[in-house]
Amino acid sequence: MIKILGISAFYHDSAAALIVDGDIQCAVQEERFSRIKHDPDFPAQAIQYCLQSTNTDLQNIDAVVFYDKPLLKFERLLETYLATAPRGFLSFLRAMPIWLKEKLYLKSVLRTELRKLIHEQRAQANGTSYFDEVNKEKKPKVPQLLFCEHHESHAAAAYFPSPFDDAAVLCLDGVGEWATSSAWRGISGELSPLFEIHFPHSLGLLYSAFTQYCGFKVNSGEYKLMGLAPYGEPKYVDIIKQNLVNIRDDGSFSLDMDYFDYAAGQTMTNSKFHRLFDGPAHPYDSETTQKQMDLARSIQVVTEEIVLKIAGYLHQQTACENLCLAGGVALNCVSNGRLSREGPFNHIWIQPAAGDAGSAVGAALQVWHKYYQNSKKLLESDKASGELAERDHMKGAYLGCQFSSKQAQLACKNKSLPFSVVEDEALFSQIAAYLDRGKVVGWFQDAMEFGPRALGNRSIIGDARNTQMQSQMNLKIKQRESFRPFAPAVLSEDVGHWFNMEAASPYMLMVADLRNEHCLKLEDSQLTGLDKLHQIRSSVPAITHVDNSARVQTVHKTTNPKFHRLITEFKRLTGVGMVINTSFNVRGEPPVCSPDDAIRCFLATDMDVLVMQNVVLLKAEQPNEQIQAAKNITFDKD
Repeated sequence: MIKILGISAFYHDSAAALIVDGDIQCAVQEERFSRIKHDPDFPAQAIQYCLQSTNTDLQNIDAVVFYDKPLLKFERLLETYLATAPRGFLSFLRAMPIWLKEKLYLKSVLRTELRKLIHEQRAQANGTSYFDEVNKEKKPKVPQLLFCEHHESHAAAAYFPSPFDDAAVLCLDGVGEWATSSAWRGISGELSPLFEIHFPHSLGLLYSAFTQYCGFKVNSGEYKLMGLAPYGEPKYVDIIKQNLVNIRDDGSFSLDMDYFDYAAGQTMTNSKFHRLFDGPAHPYDSETTQKQMDLARSIQVVTEEIVLKIAGYLHQQTACENLCLAGGVALNCVSNGRLSREGPFNHIWIQPAAGDAGSAVGAALQVWHKYYQNSKKLLESDKASGELAERDHMKGAYLGCQFSSKQAQLACKNKSLPFSVVEDEALFSQIAAYLDRGKVVGWFQDAMEFGPRALGNRSIIGDARNTQMQSQMNLKIKQRESFRPFAPAVLSEDVGHWFNMEAASPYMLMVADLRNEHCLKLEDSQLTGLDKLHQIRSSVPAITHVDNSARVQTVHKTTNPKFHRLITEFKRLTGVGMVINTSFNVRGEPPVCSPDDAIRCFLATDMDVLVMQNVVLLKAEQPNEQIQAAKNITFDKD
């Protein structure tokens, strides 16, 4: 039995994953425990969870694998600074002490952190203190330490958990060591590289440059830019293509770096970029204007063109029917939707944790297959199932912490909060009735999701038919920008009834248009910008974006029977097999992990009902002093 621990850390979204004989046992991000959104630190708590949940001793791990190669990254930084000197000197001075102290000697840093975990495990097992264990043995033996290249980890995270034996693999992100875009071929458990595009030419960093220029944070605001795009017009597309990026027929591209500062500077863009778009960057977190909407739409159009062209070229080179996607750009669900509808591949599978967090899984799987020389074998369940979404080795991304009904009850009792326990026979019909009456429900069930999307276990849900629900959930629950769209969670068997969509989308990573018969004729079709926001566009207005699209999650009975049962009960009551689904958090914090997290978020917002396993809390019954205490906790507005 081979046990491999995968780690991603020290940039953003650090995570840990444990695989046993090629099977993903658990995977979780550090932010869920630390409560620091996009936490980049060493994922000590995530590793501890993986070990505890599988009853594994760290010293019995066969290998620990890190998701990129720091020496190659250091080489890229040095070459970049030398090439841009003296312009990047201040940035160089800030970066070098961290590299010389920690990152360049990452192997030593990782061994030190792993030894700390070994001491903590021993102290817990022996009933002693951490310092007692350190005194017994200062440097216990740590598992073998291995390293994967960054895009190799992305490619492995995309290919190995997919339902395909033979697939083309496309990875698009900001930058790893040198690669910013890469293509691979996966056959029978072996990944072979096909081509790469190198730094500083990066689709991910191009999109992030516009993210920052439009007043949002890099590595977290890209979702906002994508959501803002339908409010704008693509008036800057020609300017972008004529000045910033040269797109070739095969999808390869190059950026004119005279307009960008990210290679060695402190910001993404420079004064030449600002002159091109008639002004400085939009202030962070300020009111959005029509210019930002038009810029968002324009860079989205350019991004989609590049993705479609590069995927088309990859299909020409491989003649594969199947495509796997990973990297931060793979979280752009609008381009994914177009690729599914218009692209040359018959089937697409996207790693749900497509960013760096998912690379913890990918690095571990690549070592399992390459270092330990194991083939990719289809499971018996794969062979029996005809639906790709049900042949998914990511297990629906439900790979994180679980809490029992008793633990939820204890959390309520510790805070002196009134609650009731409702058995399954009555629970689903009761919650469906609350949804039908316009209540907003915090839905906390079973294993926490891995990746950025809530998929029905750490979710806030509501009625998609409710004309006030979109604004209510944005402003009073999520405490975020009013223009942000919400996603529908729709029964997989009903998706074709509601959307122009044939493919499964279990990870909420594809956008599709609502079918015409559900759309309404607009009274004023000449409105522009955010004036479009309050128009009622369909019979399910709370999930219908201003371009009549939605980021769809298909809910499958095999992967999430509880969520499927709840939506089925809601359909029985209302005729609509769909609910709003958004992550269980407020702006600036990661999705909730524990019952304590869920209770605090529930009390701090205008949620009406909280369901934790079979434990039900009603806001109207909660003590006012507890509500006020929860509302006094604030988070960074990112």
